[in-house]
Amino acid sequence: MAELKVPSLQHLARTSRNDPERVMALLVRLALNPPRFNYNPLYAAIVDLFIMGVPYADVEQGIRTKVTRASIRDNVLSVLPLIRDHFEDKTPDFYQVVDRRYYSVGRGLLVPFEPPMIYGISGQLYFPWFSFWRKNPLAKERLSLFVTVVDELLMDDPDLETARFEILDFSVKKDGKRELSVVDAKDVPRLTNERKIEMLNHFAEGFFRAQEALKGAPKEDKRPEGRPDPNQWAFFDEPPPPGK
Repeated sequence: MAELKVPSLQHLARTSRNDPERVMALLVRLALNPPRFNYNPLYAAIVDLFIMGVPYADVEQGIRTKVTRASIRDNVLSVLPLIRDHFEDKTPDFYQVVDRRYYSVGRGLLVPFEPPMIYGISGQLYFPWFSFWRKNPLAKERLSLFVTVVDELLMDDPDLETARFEILDFSVKKDGKRELSVVDAKDVPRLTNERKIEMLNHFAEGFFRAQEALKGAPKEDKRPEGRPDPNQWAFFDEPPPPGK
């Protein structure tokens, strides 16, 4: 059968709908057409540029050499200058990876949350979240859902509760080019607990309906050459229309 992976917390928020049937339809579509890209080249570039101090030209050349598919390489390179510009005047006092943890959505469904990093500058702890989607980044209620849940996770961790939570959005703007928008999470409205639970319940119900719908669906025998494991969700593929 086609395999339905439990999405990340960010993808849960993006897939959230007010009708479990719509959630189911989106998840079935993703399972039958698995993603073809992952975040790894950009996360590696962030560490090289920001933490290791590798010269930009060397990072760029490494991507040109290692990322062989032109479409993927071009997309990675369109983000790289924005990463450089954001971090070039910042010198971290420390850098640390954060362990994966899980958030209970409902009906026993645990959604993974794996922050890319935390770092400190002049006594301030920063918790950045990177959104590399080209179009339709999280907005409005879906953004509020994501931030509300992340807030809970941060507050449950004494090491992270004082962190400055920022969302770095690298999406395409009106001129057709990628731009970096840094959103301070404190400026994002939080959901009421009742609304949060309602949205999460819709997602959980849709997820389990999608599992049932996919029973008996054929499983892809072999991934095309150069294609990563479909457990890695897409960040360059265009998402379904947001809907309501």
